[in-house]
Amino acid sequence: MLNKNLFAKVCFLMYTYSMKVVVQRCKNCQVSVYDKVTGNISNGFLVLLGIGKKDTQKQVQYIVKKLAALRIFEDDSEKMNLDIMQTQGEILIVSNFTLYGATKGTNRPDFFDAMPPAEAKVLYDSFVEECKKYKFKSVQTGIFGAEMQINMKCDGPVTIIIEN
Repeated sequence: MLNKNLFAKVCFLMYTYSMKVVVQRCKNCQVSVYDKVTGNISNGFLVLLGIGKKDTQKQVQYIVKKLAALRIFEDDSEKMNLDIMQTQGEILIVSNFTLYGATKGTNRPDFFDAMPPAEAKVLYDSFVEECKKYKFKSVQTGIFGAEMQINMKCDGPVTIIIEN
């Protein structure tokens, strides 16, 4: 029999150190850095990607597979039943370490659980490359670590949070 305390600790660690992704279904979206557009899509997903200290390539593969299969586009019956591949959708990926901002007990977020930038950049690049393997209509990005501005026409709104 599994010790309940050990089980709780394992579950806590799995939850605490998981890649965090916010997916927003959009009609169009663009990201700019210093007034220069670096990514621009129509009909697809804005993917805000947060990478935690313990994340690995395994989480990258899981999340990208989940994105490809996520059925949040409407079919002819107006039910969310279609995935991004079926709708010829595009993806715009934006790095977002602030998804790891912890505010418990404080008003100023700490980012202790976020992966350090140099390591996170490697997984971010891997995430982008893994998305390209799925042959989405288009995979666009912001610039990792840059101060970015996002303009989006949200569709729905439909916003899904994926954690591995």
